[in-house]
Amino acid sequence: MTEVSRSNWVLTCGCFLSFFAFGFIDNLKGPILPELLHAEQFTMSQGGTIFLGAYIGFIVATLLTGVISDLVGNRRVLLLSAACLIFGLVGVSQSDSFWLLILLMGCIGLGLGAVEVGANGLILELHHHNPGRYLNLLATFHGTGSFLVPLYVAALIHWNWRWQSIFLSTATLAVGLAAIFVWPSPLTPQRSIQSPSRSKPRFREVLAAGFQSPMGWYYLLISTYVAVELGVAAWLMEYLQQVRGQSVNQSSFYLSAFFVMIMLGRLMGSFVVERIGYHRVVTVALIGGGSCLLLGMLLPDSMLFLFSLSGGFFSIVFPTVTAIATSKHKANVGSMLGILFTFGGLGGAIGPWLIGIVSQWGGLTAGMWVPLGFCIVALATSVIIKR
Repeated sequence: MTEVSRSNWVLTCGCFLSFFAFGFIDNLKGPILPELLHAEQFTMSQGGTIFLGAYIGFIVATLLTGVISDLVGNRRVLLLSAACLIFGLVGVSQSDSFWLLILLMGCIGLGLGAVEVGANGLILELHHHNPGRYLNLLATFHGTGSFLVPLYVAALIHWNWRWQSIFLSTATLAVGLAAIFVWPSPLTPQRSIQSPSRSKPRFREVLAAGFQSPMGWYYLLISTYVAVELGVAAWLMEYLQQVRGQSVNQSSFYLSAFFVMIMLGRLMGSFVVERIGYHRVVTVALIGGGSCLLLGMLLPDSMLFLFSLSGGFFSIVFPTVTAIATSKHKANVGSMLGILFTFGGLGGAIGPWLIGIVSQWGGLTAGMWVPLGFCIVALATSVIIKR
C-alpha cells in the first residue's frame, strides 16, 4: 500500500470517527430532555427553544464552513469543529441559565455543522467514484453513536449523574477528534489529498448553481426529512414516558433501537443504493418510514417498536440525497454541501422546535403528529424530483 493510499484510509477513518462523535453529541438532547426539564423546571416550549439554539448554530456553520472548506481544506474544518464542540460542551456543563444555554448550544451546533460539511466533503474528495456507498457508510457511524447515547445517558442517570455532568463527559469525544486532525502524522502527511474539483469558490457561480430551480427541490426534501428524523430523536423519549406510560429504561430502549435501525439501514444501504437507484431508494424509504410513524401513533403499546423500525427506512434518505445533489456539481463542492446542509439544519431547527410549541398548546400527542406532516411533504417532494 502506498503512502497516499494509507493516508486516504487514515483520513477516511478519521471521518468515520468524527461522524460517530457527531451522532453521539447531536443526539444527547433527546435522552437528556426529560431530566433537563425536570431539574431546571423548564417548559416544553423552552426545551424546544434550547434545541433551536443548537440548530441555529448548525445553520450558521454550514453556511460558513462550506466556503471555508473550499479555501483551506476539509481537515482544517474538522479541527475547527472539535474546538467549537469542546468549548460548547464544557460551557453547557457549567450553566443552568436558559439564555446562556441557548448560546452554548449554538456553539455546539457550530461544531456539529462543521463536522457535517467537513466529513462529507472529505469523503467525497477521497472516494468520488462511488460516493453513495461511502456516504452511507459514513452515516452508519453517525447511527452507531446515536444508538449508544440513550443507553449511555440512561446508565448515568441511574447512577445519579446530573445532566450537566453528562454533557461534560462527552467532551472527551471532541478532544479525540481534535487529536486526529490537529497534527499531521506519518500516515497523514502535510500535503492534503487534493481533489481535481478543489478550487477557490467563485461566489457568483456558487449562487447561480446553488439556487437554480432543480436544487430548490433538493433543499426542500433534505430540510423536511431532517425535521422528521431529528424531531423524532429529540421528543420520542418524552412522548413515550408522558403519553404512553413507559419508564426511562423502556423509552431509552426504543430510542436506542431507532438509532440501531438507522445504523443498520445505512450499512445495508451502502451495498444496495448503487444498484437500486438513488431516487427510487429515497421514495421507498419515505413511504416505509412514514407508515411506521403513523401506525406507531395509532396502534396499542405492543406496537411501539414501529417507532424504532421507522429509523431503518429513514436511514438512507440523507446520505443518498447528498449523493444525488452533489453529483450535479463538479466544482465548489464544499460550498454546495454548505448550502445543502444549511437547509438540512433549517429543518433540524424547525422540527424539534415546532414539536415543542405544538406540544405546549395541544399536548405531546399532537406534537408527535408534526414529524408525520413533514414526512408527507418530503415524500411529495421526492416524487416531484423523480418525475
